[in-house]
Amino acid sequence: QLVESGGGLVQPGGSLRLSCVASGFSLDYYSIGWCRQAPGKEREGVGSLSSADGSTMYASSVKGRFTISRDKAKNTVYLQMNSLEPEDTAVYYCAAERRALATMYAGDFSAWGQGTQVTVSS
Repeated sequence: QLVESGGGLVQPGGSLRLSCVASGFSLDYYSIGWCRQAPGKEREGVGSLSSADGSTMYASSVKGRFTISRDKAKNTVYLQMNSLEPEDTAVYYCAAERRALATMYAGDFSAWGQGTQVTVSS
């Protein structure tokens, strides 16, 4: 089970850190994805972290602003979001798959959290 937290309302230019805690399994051998879905839009990959070497990849729209990290001791992954824009408003999901490589494709993940709402507005 994956459980996200940390969403909320933030002003443009602000920051949030989302957390995703795994229970019932270890994330050590799982690559992680963060995806988001805005109203009326398809779910899109935001970023991903490889279980093999810890490398990350990001969508061009968030690159340089968002950072994925992992705390193995806490079995938790994070999405640090800086310089938030109204266009970042969406429900954010973490996902996991037992695979070595990171992937931006939501269809590659079989385990999903329930999502957390992020709203960027003044």
